[in-house]
Amino acid sequence: DARTQREFDESHIVTARRIERSPTGEYLIPNAEELGYVRHCVVYDFNTSSLSYCDYDEEKKETDDGDTEPALANSFLVSLDTEEGAAFLHARNFQEFTRHHVLVLKGGYRRFSACFPFLGTQKTLWMPQELDNFQPYPVEILPLKLYMGNFKQACDQKIQKDLRIKALVNVSEQPGTLFAEGGESLHISVPDSLEADLFSFFPIISHFIDAQMDGGAVLVFSSLGISRSSTAIMAYLMHSCRLSLKGAWDYLLKCKPSMRPHRGFVEQLSAWESQMYGSNITDISEPNY
Repeated sequence: DARTQREFDESHIVTARRIERSPTGEYLIPNAEELGYVRHCVVYDFNTSSLSYCDYDEEKKETDDGDTEPALANSFLVSLDTEEGAAFLHARNFQEFTRHHVLVLKGGYRRFSACFPFLGTQKTLWMPQELDNFQPYPVEILPLKLYMGNFKQACDQKIQKDLRIKALVNVSEQPGTLFAEGGESLHISVPDSLEADLFSFFPIISHFIDAQMDGGAVLVFSSLGISRSSTAIMAYLMHSCRLSLKGAWDYLLKCKPSMRPHRGFVEQLSAWESQMYGSNITDISEPNY
């Protein structure tokens, strides 16, 4: 958090740490040795004035293979290329101490807190036990529209309210009435096994998600949120965003590095790609997929 002490004390992103100055006015790197082990380092100020925010539809771009890539789920984050500003200054300093890329929060705290007020806090210090008990939210796939998670998250009414979830796609064998009131749901009872058939349901899942997006956000989930849910999400991205299997895979991997459809589902996604494009574009031979 690169804002002032007063702004930080009023509210900040949960788990954020403020960048402080030395008595001589120089900005201090918070525990440079610890930064070396940090995988995700994000710097934000109030509004990142050096970056203008584009709407979701304006952020679509062409990939190298000609596919249309959807606006990044983490469209709040940008890499350090050409822009300058307070957040960029600190991020560039941090870059010297981290093994992974440092990112800047587009739109700063002002925009982020408007979209996700429940991730802001007036609490300055969090104890280790409190952080351990902090409930993670589903992964955002398409900004404010499509999320991927697990069964426990889908049952959490606070998460439903915070993310404005209006529809659920359940691709686990566990049934259940997950909405306290209202909302639409689609249950595809499929086991997480090599023989399981999700391919037959790809059109149903894709059309259901498209139909529900105008009314609010959609959460796709499975028991652990790793295999079946990621398969359903990729099938949707291939259908709605016209991505190849490789394009959908690479995109989802950026959203959730732990996602992993098993081999049977990979082959079904390949068949889905062939059905849509008339031939297989992606080579799914191991160990690539």
